[in-house]
Amino acid sequence: MSVSRNYSLPLRMAEPALSKRGKQASIEGAAESAVWSVLSNLWHPDTNPNGFISLGVAENSLMHSELRDFINTKALVDSEARGLTYGDGPCGSIPLRSALSSFLNKYFDPATPVKPEQLMVTCGLSSAIEHCSWAVADAGEGILLGRPYYRAFLPDIGLRMGVEVVTVAFGDMDPCGPDCVGKYEEALIRSNEAGIKVKALMLCHPHNPLGRCYSRETIIGLMKLCQTYRIHLISDEIYALSVWENAVDELDTPPTPFESALSIDTTDIIDPSLVHVLWGFSKDFGANGIRLGMIVSQANPPLILAMQTCSLYSSPSSLTENAAVTILSDTKFLSSYIQKNQERLSSAYTFAVKILCKYGIEHMPGVNAAFFLWLNLGKKFLDNAEGKQLPTGVAIDEPQATKITQVIYDRLMEKKIFLVLGDAAGAEEAGWFRLVFTQAPELVEEGVRRIAEALES
Repeated sequence: MSVSRNYSLPLRMAEPALSKRGKQASIEGAAESAVWSVLSNLWHPDTNPNGFISLGVAENSLMHSELRDFINTKALVDSEARGLTYGDGPCGSIPLRSALSSFLNKYFDPATPVKPEQLMVTCGLSSAIEHCSWAVADAGEGILLGRPYYRAFLPDIGLRMGVEVVTVAFGDMDPCGPDCVGKYEEALIRSNEAGIKVKALMLCHPHNPLGRCYSRETIIGLMKLCQTYRIHLISDEIYALSVWENAVDELDTPPTPFESALSIDTTDIIDPSLVHVLWGFSKDFGANGIRLGMIVSQANPPLILAMQTCSLYSSPSSLTENAAVTILSDTKFLSSYIQKNQERLSSAYTFAVKILCKYGIEHMPGVNAAFFLWLNLGKKFLDNAEGKQLPTGVAIDEPQATKITQVIYDRLMEKKIFLVLGDAAGAEEAGWFRLVFTQAPELVEEGVRRIAEALES
């Protein structure tokens, strides 16, 4: 029996022939479009009082004026207009890689000095992560990722590469403490037995969304694990310099300071060819739009060479490179900027915590890095709902009920306040959300007020 096809149908009526991966990308793209809808309709007390408050996008606006004014005083195209050419190629210009290696050697305290040839420059860390995924794993193989996680790791690792993300749950265990190593090993063994061979372990250090640093002991433990199973350790350190003093949480022990994976002498711990560190301008310089990242691999030239073969698709613009060289080469501005940024991050965190306490909203304490507060909105929601009729699927005696996070998220969006819901970030418990506190105080205060209203309704 043959099947006839009507090729005379108008093109607009034909269903697009997408691959399975293309269909999944379409679904994820629809979810992502919600973010851009929010960002295109942002609140302003005078010009757009009915707009969205966005405390969900990982941006730091606290130093925008300083960086803007500094860059605007510089010429980003040289007198010979070399900045308008292909320059030194798509992997990062010689001046840029030289400036980046000097920067790393000063601020990351590497056990072995970083050399320019050990770097590959990309147009942001999403591209850097994708390059690493492509280079260390084949389609159908896996990369370990602890929960909760930065949600864009999922498409960065797997969307185009076909690499599987193997998530790691910790229960009541500290996901940044040394005991977490055993959980990573359990997940690795299960995945290998299920036919998804694990080829790497991805860290976000400092952590997004928890805003904490992995201890040196933990990193060494994870290095030893990677050595045992001959898998790569990829440490995304994009928040490395966004570490600050926590002056508001009452803590029994101070938060763990940041120590780069580069700072650890790998002798008798791990084959150095398995260790790779990522960093970019987006977070530490509050400049998501600059689009500049890098991969540091100090002992694996074949890996760098392999990634360079497809670097044309991830090369930053010459103007971006020149701006980065200008920033990194001015040691006085650089030192002042980093210090001032860390001071403002500390103050902004203190302000946000006090506003949350005012409304009785619980946060996970002990943060000392990055831009995030991890909020337990589920607890406040259930407290407010006591004695009231709850939506279907949510019960006061079931704080882990599957619908609670989505119900809260929908109410937040009704109040035009955008946060990242924990379900999208791999939260192990329902009701958790990520709030970005690195915005103007009036914006944070208005946002928390709307959160409180959403939880009351």
